[in-house]
Amino acid sequence: MCSMTSLHSWLSPLIRGGKFNKVWSLFTCKPRGLIYLTDTRRFTIVKDPSSSTVEFNSRNKKYRSLERSFKRRLRAIYQRFSEGPDNTTIQGLNHVYFMEGDGIYRMDTRQGDPEPEKVLCLDSVGKGDWSLQRLRLSPNEHALAATVKTPHREEARCVLVKLGDREPSLDPPQPLLTIDKVFSVEWATDDILFYSSQQKLQCHHVFRLDLTATGTRSTLVYQEQQPDVFVEVSLSRDQRLVLVNCSSKRSSEVWLIDSAKPLMEPTLVQARLPELLYHVEHSHGQLYILANTGPGQEYQVLRAPLSSPSIKHWVPVCSPGPGTAVKDMEVLQDHCVLAIRDPSGLLALQVVPLSQPATTSTLQLPPWACAIETKRAGLTEGGWLEFLLSSPVHPPVLYRYSPREYRLLLQEDTEEHRTPQEYQTTRLEAPSQDGTMVPLTLFHRPMLEELRGAPLLVHVYGAYGMDLNMDFSPDRRLLLEDGWALAYCHVRGGGERGLGWHRQGRMEGKPRGVEDLAACIQRLYDLGVSRPSLTALTARSAGAVLVGALCNLHPHLIRAVTLQAPFLDVLGTMQDPSLPLTLEERGEWGDPMSDPCQRDTIASYCPCHNITPQHYPSMLLTAYIEDNRVPVAGVHKYEERLQEAVHTHLNGHPVSESEPTPSVILDLQPGADHFGPGDFELSLTESARQLAFLHTELGLNQQKTKNRRKENSSEPYRDTCVVDPRGIE
Repeated sequence: MCSMTSLHSWLSPLIRGGKFNKVWSLFTCKPRGLIYLTDTRRFTIVKDPSSSTVEFNSRNKKYRSLERSFKRRLRAIYQRFSEGPDNTTIQGLNHVYFMEGDGIYRMDTRQGDPEPEKVLCLDSVGKGDWSLQRLRLSPNEHALAATVKTPHREEARCVLVKLGDREPSLDPPQPLLTIDKVFSVEWATDDILFYSSQQKLQCHHVFRLDLTATGTRSTLVYQEQQPDVFVEVSLSRDQRLVLVNCSSKRSSEVWLIDSAKPLMEPTLVQARLPELLYHVEHSHGQLYILANTGPGQEYQVLRAPLSSPSIKHWVPVCSPGPGTAVKDMEVLQDHCVLAIRDPSGLLALQVVPLSQPATTSTLQLPPWACAIETKRAGLTEGGWLEFLLSSPVHPPVLYRYSPREYRLLLQEDTEEHRTPQEYQTTRLEAPSQDGTMVPLTLFHRPMLEELRGAPLLVHVYGAYGMDLNMDFSPDRRLLLEDGWALAYCHVRGGGERGLGWHRQGRMEGKPRGVEDLAACIQRLYDLGVSRPSLTALTARSAGAVLVGALCNLHPHLIRAVTLQAPFLDVLGTMQDPSLPLTLEERGEWGDPMSDPCQRDTIASYCPCHNITPQHYPSMLLTAYIEDNRVPVAGVHKYEERLQEAVHTHLNGHPVSESEPTPSVILDLQPGADHFGPGDFELSLTESARQLAFLHTELGLNQQKTKNRRKENSSEPYRDTCVVDPRGIE
């Protein structure tokens, strides 16, 4: 399927934080003289101008009590929303499969009251703290392939298990086979599995695994020669084709393997061309291609015969309107369904009857929805599209859509705690420096005109053409209930307004994202939302580039910053080809080694190279010692330079109430997972620490927060979505 996940899944190993939160879904897809020892402990360091390097907890006692309090509250709110729907189930022919903490289970759908049967025990995988990544069932449910990984390794391990009718009370079967360094897997038949191998952050090879009566045999079927291309395998929704997707930042190439003839050589759809991006689905002998060949190099749907798949045979089927961004494509038998984001930022489904594409219709989704995640089809295709809708403060809700019947059904009854209560979603636009209107989403409980005294947390990303993550976050729901306003800035460089929105904010256009961010914050102040002394800014990974640049240019716009796995030394990284991602990243940031203009652009905004003595906001930098995407050396370089600049500024400027001494904290944690700790307790502690930092640095009184929470809980019910008409046709 060509889903939201698969559209960008080839990016995830390359980008610096394509997802803001750790992906829980199983079934969708320069050392500088410092040596850090790593074991099971948390190594946390803080430095300030008046002290030497000391441990976080011993120096920052002011955070400790709040951290414990927030950890208790976070645990409670996670428990409160723990029963919501998710994508961690998959339907087989006769069983439904699901995950528990210790492995994979299934239940027989042919029985009236089935007993769960354990089919994979994580303890049998090998030593280590394993977590499940993907699950794939063979076509007739004879075998299962699961990928698992540990926090200290980028590469996953693939585990194969033979299935069959067994007594649920029996011990789970032992793995048939394990394969190390695997990224993606797909079954062609019950005996043939295709998988892509991963070396550090690169995937260049696809193998075919044959399961025979006498053993197993792996055969190389594809090898990529370009170093900046990432390779993965996926399966068409109708299970007829195994797709070998070869993608870089600027081009795509897809090879096809017929599931009925898996021993045949792969067939090329279209050789890669500069700036051509495309993705493939299949139905009834036709390929349906989502390619950036539409007006303005945006995505459109095209069709070509399976027997003649090259670009000269591509025939347009439909092109979404101007300003519409395609987020997802699914082909369900005789309909193509596009998940789109319209110019006002609202999500919708565009339904295209393949026999009569001129009769395309649009189904508007609930206005509170900010994120959509399609559910991977099971082994049986019922003609329904299942998907989850959510927002940062609204838990996921499962819907089913039938394009034949044009029916949208709420799949699961929602309890009171899953409904949006007493808050508003306001969609705004901010005029950037060049006049471009930048979309902005604001979540709040009091009315807009009552937010002057509310604390404000601003979110941003703006890279790789990826939308700012707006999936449900219990942490953000907690802040909303405490009276915070939450702003999400959809700046250029992201994908909220299509591929052109990304092009405007990459390479030489990267400074536009910084201008957009400043414009969004100023727009909120102009509307009476909060004020600088009550405003914090948060980002992770590549989003830290815009935050760091903003702090150098406009430090008085905000009081505090939290950054996770932050990418801050753009110039240094892009000048070091020995680092894992430098070559692949040139399509996003530019090549300072060969292009002087691109070097000057990077040097003009790079957070690490533009620090100057001035009053900076307080910062909490959370980094992971073994992170290969964002080496900790670059984070430490930034922190050292920032500390020096703060110290120099304080020597010449007395501390005042309007300019309190900023705290600059580097929180180093063990592990190689760029997306944060996989362990729930460690993740909870990390979130609690960040909330404690924000409350302390913004000077929020706990009693006032409790009073605000009580006042908000007594407000009348509101479930509204307000769209600012400014700049929207």
